[in-house]
Amino acid sequence: MTERCALSSPGPQRPQVVSQNGCPRTVQASIDYSGEPSMPATSQNAEIRPFTFDFPDADLQEMRRRIKATRWPERETVADKSQGVPLATMQELARYWAEDYDWRKCEARLKSLPNFITEIDGLDIHFIHVRSKHENALPLIVTHGWPGSPIEQLKIIEPLTNPTAYGGKASDAFDVVIPAMPGYGFSGKPTTNGWGPPRIASAWAELMKRLGYTKYVAQGGDWGAVVTDFMGAQAPEGLAGIHTNMAGVVPDAIDAALATHNPVPTSDLTDEEKRTVEQLQFSWNYVAYALIMGSRPQTLYGLADSPVALAAFMLDHDPRSLDLIARAFAGEDEGLTRDDVLDNVTLFWLTNSGISAGRLYWEDLTAGISFFGVKGVSLPVAVSVFPDELYAPPRSWAERAYPNLIHYNKLPKGGHFAAWEQPEYFVDELRTGFRSLR
Repeated sequence: MTERCALSSPGPQRPQVVSQNGCPRTVQASIDYSGEPSMPATSQNAEIRPFTFDFPDADLQEMRRRIKATRWPERETVADKSQGVPLATMQELARYWAEDYDWRKCEARLKSLPNFITEIDGLDIHFIHVRSKHENALPLIVTHGWPGSPIEQLKIIEPLTNPTAYGGKASDAFDVVIPAMPGYGFSGKPTTNGWGPPRIASAWAELMKRLGYTKYVAQGGDWGAVVTDFMGAQAPEGLAGIHTNMAGVVPDAIDAALATHNPVPTSDLTDEEKRTVEQLQFSWNYVAYALIMGSRPQTLYGLADSPVALAAFMLDHDPRSLDLIARAFAGEDEGLTRDDVLDNVTLFWLTNSGISAGRLYWEDLTAGISFFGVKGVSLPVAVSVFPDELYAPPRSWAERAYPNLIHYNKLPKGGHFAAWEQPEYFVDELRTGFRSLR
């Protein structure tokens, strides 16, 4: 049966409820069921349902109205981005968003893909599932991070599933599964706590089992890297190995010192390891957004009320990412485009997931889980190091954290959102990194 979710933009004049299928919608919205399941259920409540969605024109009009009605602050008092996202960047983003941006193009792209939803551990999980036409394709589950969604991975689907059309061989083919984490996009919003990275990792293993995969690999960046590390540590049946573009390899003593803002012991470190510590110290000093989401996510009501507030908060992830995004709104044609950025922000807005997505930080902080630390993965691991990532994990740390390291490579270009910004490099890394596991 096809599950159709009619969604509506957030607003004080339009009360929201969460339906049984986890989709945010107005009280007046309806869900239509038709057709038959394309894949059999494997157990009670394990049904996999085809999924589609509609956003009314009125919701997009309301979004544009709110953008145009933004009350702007004064300009920053510095000539750089040290106080946050510059006013000029946000005003140009808002102008383009309200006047020129077309969400329907992204919506059509999403709808052209096979979308499904299934209930796991009491919560509906939305995922995209594209099977390759090539025989013996290797199943791959890819997990996004914050402030991300499956939109981050749209550029890599075709090259991974249809490699012969993108410079690869049929033997490079993958079946691709891209879920939305709980609280993100079309997945359900948890109504109780407990949905942290370890539980998501277990849910992904269940998802791959339901899809009938007896052998598969996993990939992740940002929160997706943490989830994927936990998948590797849990080592569910069928998981052959993992790939990460934000490796969790920081030694325990260094990780603890960084987290508590204490001096890091560096006397026994190599020059490369010392540079990595400096990068990590800079990142820890920059993550005010993570601290507020980790401690007070419910306070961020502005993310649900103002499109511009939501966009500004999402853009200010880290200095290099902000630079890479800001240049798109300054007219530079490199990496992410204006539409790339706004596709993702608009999905957050239309699904009202600014706060529900941010609660993942609260889950992690409450559970005392290390973001960059070693998780105890013994399965085969492939590591890709992009130069503009939060930190560059040295091979020495990667070899200690991942005793079964099968691939380690430093790329010439790319940042935190590697699959989104540099899909060609990213796809090549997955092909190369997992080749020995086929």
